[in-house]
Amino acid sequence: MNFTPQNSSSLIHVENLSKSFGDHLALNNISFSLDKGQPIALVGPNGAGKTTLFSLLCGYLLPSSGSISIAGVKAGNEKLFGRLAALPQDAQFDPRFTISHQLKFYAQLQGFTRKDAIKEAERTLDLVGLSDTLQAKPNELSHGMRKRVAIAQTLIGSPEIVMLDEATAGLDPINAREVRELVASLSSDITFILSSHDLSELERLCSQVLYLEKGQLQQHQNLQSEDSQQYITLRMKQSYDNFLELVQNVSSVVSVKQTQSNEFLITSAITQTDEPPIDLQILQLCHQQKWQYSQLTNGKTLENQLF
Repeated sequence: MNFTPQNSSSLIHVENLSKSFGDHLALNNISFSLDKGQPIALVGPNGAGKTTLFSLLCGYLLPSSGSISIAGVKAGNEKLFGRLAALPQDAQFDPRFTISHQLKFYAQLQGFTRKDAIKEAERTLDLVGLSDTLQAKPNELSHGMRKRVAIAQTLIGSPEIVMLDEATAGLDPINAREVRELVASLSSDITFILSSHDLSELERLCSQVLYLEKGQLQQHQNLQSEDSQQYITLRMKQSYDNFLELVQNVSSVVSVKQTQSNEFLITSAITQTDEPPIDLQILQLCHQQKWQYSQLTNGKTLENQLF
């Protein structure tokens, strides 16, 4: 586990944080620092403490011990009102009222005048591409559209931090892609913290990952950190008897590890020679041997980095 010490630019700093519910220790002495920037992944199995951590960051719960600082302010402080927003996985809208009515209400709770609340509702719906749903009621919208409206709610007041819990859970591929594109498009202005069981989705978006397990922080790493080695993840369409031997003989390959059925993690040394890049060498080998592959990815998958 890597622990990043607090520095003056830290957006969120958590130190020796624990939370108990009776005899159950939901979070056990975790520490980390996060800087403003690209989305951050929060992952872990069910019961790992992800929702508890979200609630503590939002100030909904108080720590049993330890501390949380957000933008230099204690979590839950009124100075953070409007600067931090969160979307629970099961967030729902009242079916009796229009989207416009409900978003205006939430904007007024943040201090907007009635006139400005209307403009803010229109602005946030436009951000998620749903301007035409302003007068619709929630039950008139698809599940994917309701999820995007819920994200619009978190954007009211232009917060600095937005935490999304399973933002694409239950969505079809098209709506899930639209949510990912939305997060990516807003990441220059907002730091997103994303909790999801879909590791492939998180690795498309996130630059850092926090991995919780049984209330403890098992890993905190930068997914874009420099390394003295290069990694290739290669998925083959079928098995080949001489695959491991021939790949291991490729120049600069250090090791070949089978991570799951017909998937391999290839590690190579980074050299300054004029030889072709390792990914090109692997593709050339596949062509020469008439091997069929389904995917070649530069780097480790998030799953391989965590487990």
